[in-house]
Amino acid sequence: MIVFDLCCTAGDHRFEAWFASSDSFADQQARGLIGCPVCGDSAVKKAVMAPRVGAKSNQAAAAPVSVATEPESGPELVRKLLAGIAAKQAEMLPRSRWVGRDFADAARAMHEGRAAEDLIHGQASPEEAEALRDDGIAAMPLLVPIVPPEAAN
Repeated sequence: MIVFDLCCTAGDHRFEAWFASSDSFADQQARGLIGCPVCGDSAVKKAVMAPRVGAKSNQAAAAPVSVATEPESGPELVRKLLAGIAAKQAEMLPRSRWVGRDFADAARAMHEGRAAEDLIHGQASPEEAEALRDDGIAAMPLLVPIVPPEAAN
């Protein structure tokens, strides 16, 4: 199997396709069997590709050069996203005030104007969180669990 970067002549859309051989690509191209997945144009040509050349046996392999990078996916993407969320949460918590189990009452007091607006974090039961949401009070769970200050060493 061989993979080619292709592009259509109508919209210059780039895409990738696999073929059994170069001859198979030429045959399918001549018969108009290859279509652009974006616009459907059957006039496609090979796009410029960076060749992957193997390293000499006495040299370390270099990282492959990619002309078009694909977005990460799978477990590595999940790890990166969670690390980003944890970093943002860690950045925000020092600027927020811990209110413990009084979270729902403190959030409601700020919403009703009985207390000054402030960044707070604390604990609320699922029922309390649902009641806040039903009353239009913005609150969300911390995505990365934390240890309450009174329980930390």
